[in-house]
Amino acid sequence: MFQYFPTNYVWSLSTMIALTHGGNIGEVDAMCGPILEAARAGDDPGTLAFYEAWKGGGDRLIALAEADMARGHKLSAGEKYGRAALYYGIAERMQAHGFEARLAMYQRSLELFALAREHGRENCERVELPYGDSHLAGLLVRAEGLQPGQRAPIVLVMNGLDSTKEMLAKSVMGSMFARRGLSALFIDQPGTGEALRLQGLHAVANTEVWASKIVDWLLQRPDVDPQRIGALGVSLGGYYCPRAVAFEPRFACGAVWGANHDWRAVQQARLKREGENPVPHYWKHVQWVFGAKDMDDFFTKAEAMHLNGVLDRIRVPFLVTHGENDRQIPLKYAHQTYEQLVNCPKKDLFIFDARTGGVEHSSLDNPNNAGNQIADWLAEQLSGTTV
Repeated sequence: MFQYFPTNYVWSLSTMIALTHGGNIGEVDAMCGPILEAARAGDDPGTLAFYEAWKGGGDRLIALAEADMARGHKLSAGEKYGRAALYYGIAERMQAHGFEARLAMYQRSLELFALAREHGRENCERVELPYGDSHLAGLLVRAEGLQPGQRAPIVLVMNGLDSTKEMLAKSVMGSMFARRGLSALFIDQPGTGEALRLQGLHAVANTEVWASKIVDWLLQRPDVDPQRIGALGVSLGGYYCPRAVAFEPRFACGAVWGANHDWRAVQQARLKREGENPVPHYWKHVQWVFGAKDMDDFFTKAEAMHLNGVLDRIRVPFLVTHGENDRQIPLKYAHQTYEQLVNCPKKDLFIFDARTGGVEHSSLDNPNNAGNQIADWLAEQLSGTTV
């Protein structure tokens, strides 16, 4: 993986996310260059400097977008608003829970993303799904060429521990599915994005609880083929997705981009400083995500986060993918997930290596080839065609 900050994996990971999710290399360099020294202090110290640098980059784009709007150049403005939203979102992602400006930064990133969708005339619609006394927010990207009255297969894309629907919609998945005739719903499920920050909905181990509600909502839509609903989990979605498919029989297939077979074991390893963390202030972050009052409470909740004894329930096609050099989740867990899919009519295992690229966690280092393979596999299962 290209590490802008040679001694700091976590900061470099966020930088790589920006570069592979619509960021501009010149802008990213301008933001990161001045904080090279701060990065050497470690993951947690210096995150305020990171915040100020990336917010500054977003602010400059907002000013340019406003100048575009004043001249009536809405498409140009929409493009800049989109990158500003990305940089704001990454600045927010890197801060500790409780950082005073964090919520305001997140809300502003949502506003900027909405401006980008509107002025950029993007194939991306914000939707809200009823969920208990609250709702789940999602971004719907429709299959290309879908006409009124037509139904298309759809992929439900589940976040990981610290990703958001906006981040994933701006990844390669934001266009690869649509070009293959698949719609996609990027969702902020409990524990992520809006569900966590604005609704106070924490992550749960029994992911079928919220996944089934999403399927209920999809089945009511006239533009969704009810027999062709797939699921894809990214990063910690590599746990969420298989669990959901195991207990929700209306999914037609499933796939994971990063196999999170035994997340409880990964937490024990991280206590011993084995493997890399995805975000700074990691232990405070996971306690926030799971609504835990302290470390003991978190580890009690994490104890259920594994797929042993679950995967034999899956009776639809399933794809397991993993980066060969994943420094967050060991490769062995991809083999464990694959081996336990004993009742799948079709199962495949793709390991992304130096030849294919995408060797790091969820292929964040080089997502294009891996993303194409995953999109091709899902299109074959849901449409029966190759593109």
